[in-house]
Amino acid sequence: MKQEELNLILENHKKWLNDDDGGIRADLRGADLRGANLRGADLSYADLSDANLRGANLRGADLSYADLSDADLSYANLSNASLSNANLRGADLSNAKLSDANLWSTIGNQRQIITIQTDVWQIVYTSDVMQIGCQRHSINDWLVFSDDHISKMDSKALDFWKKWKPILVLILERNK
Repeated sequence: MKQEELNLILENHKKWLNDDDGGIRADLRGADLRGANLRGADLSYADLSDANLRGANLRGADLSYADLSDADLSYANLSNASLSNANLRGADLSNAKLSDANLWSTIGNQRQIITIQTDVWQIVYTSDVMQIGCQRHSINDWLVFSDDHISKMDSKALDFWKKWKPILVLILERNK
């Protein structure tokens, strides 16, 4: 896809998000966006299913509520991107950079981003970071937090952690 065409789609999508005249939701299903520079782009609610975003720069992009199912995001830079409520089912995130990405309520691909729905909070984790509810910390930090530290996160946190920590440790060990 040519940059001019992509810029027009992003401009019309922004209008759609703002409920302005002439706005059109970004429909990039199956689009070839290999290596595209989408740094800081607002693609919230966009349809990027089956898109080829291999090696794309999505650093700081807003992909909240976006459909990225079955998209190729291998080698993509998703650092500081918002993936909250994004659908990543079947997406290829091999070698993607996910540092400081917002994973709040993300539907993971169950390989690089694992999503577990529990009785209280959703757990989303990558190879090095785990987000439980709104709390995001390194996996190593989660595993060494004291009961006192956990209890200060939320009134339900300690009971939740006592129930789920042993299960999560098993899951993490099996997925190494």
